[in-house]
Amino acid sequence: MLDILRGFPRSPEPGTPGDPGVFEPGSVAWRVNGERAMLVGGGRALLLQLAHPAVAAAVAAHSDFPAEPYTRLWRTLEAMLAVSFGDTAQSRAAAERVNAVHRTVSGPSYDATDPDLLLWVHATLVDSALVVYERFVGPLSVRDRASYFSDMRRQGQLFGIPEQAMPKDLAAFHRYVEQTIDRLEVTDDARRIASEIVSPPVPLALVPAARAFGLVTVGLLPDRVREGYGYRWGPLREAGLGATRLSVRAIVPMLPRVLRRWPHARAAEARARSH
Repeated sequence: MLDILRGFPRSPEPGTPGDPGVFEPGSVAWRVNGERAMLVGGGRALLLQLAHPAVAAAVAAHSDFPAEPYTRLWRTLEAMLAVSFGDTAQSRAAAERVNAVHRTVSGPSYDATDPDLLLWVHATLVDSALVVYERFVGPLSVRDRASYFSDMRRQGQLFGIPEQAMPKDLAAFHRYVEQTIDRLEVTDDARRIASEIVSPPVPLALVPAARAFGLVTVGLLPDRVREGYGYRWGPLREAGLGATRLSVRAIVPMLPRVLRRWPHARAAEARARSH
């Protein structure tokens, strides 16, 4: 169990009082990204990223998924939380750490600083957040979804995506995601790495949770991508996904804030109030 949790996000430093960072108090980005339940979308985002052959090649060459299958997920989550909820200096420092790693990742068929690849990775996180929040936490209005996308455009720029490269609004973003999915090609590298995400080796006590995570990860994928990975889907699995969704949506509102919200979100809210 300790191996699985290695690299899991730690409690953040409090930051500068009165400095909210990238997003404002009350923003949809704070509301959505602060929910621990969003963690269930991490696998979906990773599999969408890996369905891009260049991303799969880069991860295969520069990551060790069989040994540490959750390391990339925790690292991505830590960076997203630090950028979303850190003060200005913390947010920029966290983004720069990611950008510095990207500058070392290149090969014959990929370059991690390529704006097209950066945009796709960013898009998988934004799209998965919207999908997971509405399925497992609660509804978002049309205005909320548009605001979330607008918020996350600013975050994307911190990770090196040129403003002119990003879709201009939510409708354009959805078109971009759909068009990119139509062009994705799941490679053998992607399938090998995906198996470590969907069915990782875990202690016996965690098998039920791992199976539920795998079910959600596969079930939330677009049909074309799921088929590319070779995962079967049918009424029984769909029913299992529906039951998981109902259970999570019933539990989340009853949780105390200390369990429901990431400590990064609570620290940012306290920091903003302290001004």
